[in-house]
Amino acid sequence: MALPGIADMAPWRTWPEAVSGALRYLQAQSSWGAWLATRVVGDQQVVVCAEPAGAVRPGASLPWAESFCRLMVAGDAPRVATVTAAVPEYAGLTLPNGLRVAAYLGVPLVGPDGDLFGTLCAVGGRARPLSAARDLPMAEVVARMLSSLLAAGLDPGPVPELLPMGDEGTAPRGPGP
Repeated sequence: MALPGIADMAPWRTWPEAVSGALRYLQAQSSWGAWLATRVVGDQQVVVCAEPAGAVRPGASLPWAESFCRLMVAGDAPRVATVTAAVPEYAGLTLPNGLRVAAYLGVPLVGPDGDLFGTLCAVGGRARPLSAARDLPMAEVVARMLSSLLAAGLDPGPVPELLPMGDEGTAPRGPGP
């Protein structure tokens, strides 16, 4: 028999539910414009979930080769750039729809086989104060928790239907925080 005081702490039943809950937490605890969980599928980076809801639609995709996250995962650029224009590796990047990401935070999500599954990232349409870099340890813990759930066998579910980045509602709203 479940006690009334524990119902809100029941385990998430699926990995997508855990991702959604984690992104809601990150959004509430930080000032980033949007938080995204992505999955790398072939040569595409696909949005699995975003917070706030509607900031980027699940299934929005862009070529992995053009991704901020690819540079971060490869170790060619930092995990946090509160001003992307100040980081040479990020400075020239734009989203396929032409929107610029003025601030970026990203960490890898690791699959059960130890390989890259995707990323957990935050973006801003405006540069963030340097203090926004303090959100990195929180994002790293959340990413490790989500990776641990994958390693424990929680099914990530199907990949959302792919939408090219730039369709209505598939990019961080700018100028935004």
